[in-house]
Amino acid sequence: MHLRWYDHWLKGIDNGIEQAKPVQIFVMGTNIWREEEAWPLPDTQYRSYYLHSQGHANREQGDGTLSTELAGQEPEDVYHYDPRYPVPTVSEATDPGEQSEMGPFDQRTIETREDVLCYTTPPLEHSTEVTGPLELVLYVSSSALDTDFTGKLVDVHPDGRAEILSDGILRARYRQSLAEPVLMEPDQICRLRIALGATSNVFLARHRIRLDVSSSNFPRFNRNTNTGGNIATERAADLKSSINRVHHSHVYPSALILPIIERTDK
Repeated sequence: MHLRWYDHWLKGIDNGIEQAKPVQIFVMGTNIWREEEAWPLPDTQYRSYYLHSQGHANREQGDGTLSTELAGQEPEDVYHYDPRYPVPTVSEATDPGEQSEMGPFDQRTIETREDVLCYTTPPLEHSTEVTGPLELVLYVSSSALDTDFTGKLVDVHPDGRAEILSDGILRARYRQSLAEPVLMEPDQICRLRIALGATSNVFLARHRIRLDVSSSNFPRFNRNTNTGGNIATERAADLKSSINRVHHSHVYPSALILPIIERTDK
């Protein structure tokens, strides 16, 4: 693709590159290349998958679920975030000095932790294509003045393998603006919009869609010390633990917003 572009624009070779569609995507799951007219795709349907539980979504074995039905009166999910023991990034990097690599790594080793909330759909009856930008809307509270919230989109295979597709993070003090940070009020509920990047993946029949929520993903993202202070200059002795809560109900409709593509000619 790069060589065709350079051949045309630097060498003047008429190879049809100008007639190609402006967007090319590789669709995982079905594992095909596809050309599109625009990004996001014009026929995208943004669908909310609401978070549900009875207050025990901690770990993959918990009761967290995802559904297109709005939550009713449900208790919030609670976990303890300690920056001294952050959730590790799952990648090929084994040495702390190595650069973490992205890839479809199995997340099951960290989904056994109490500070990871897992929300999962039932096995899909039909294949579901998710192509485009991903967003997570969370209603949260914390005992700290500032903390982080992370989101991770995961494709769960029938054999249990949980492959990461994309992820994101938001430092709560920047929930309103990157230029003018605002600290949280302890135990007061606030709304976060977390960008989870983008993907193109077909969740095949019998697979499940999963959302992992936590407050750390280290070393991919640096740890929040939970103090509300200048994280760059703080020492290990300054680290504080926090009790973080994710609220989901008809009043606080926390949801994973997925770009769904429905076509008969895919």
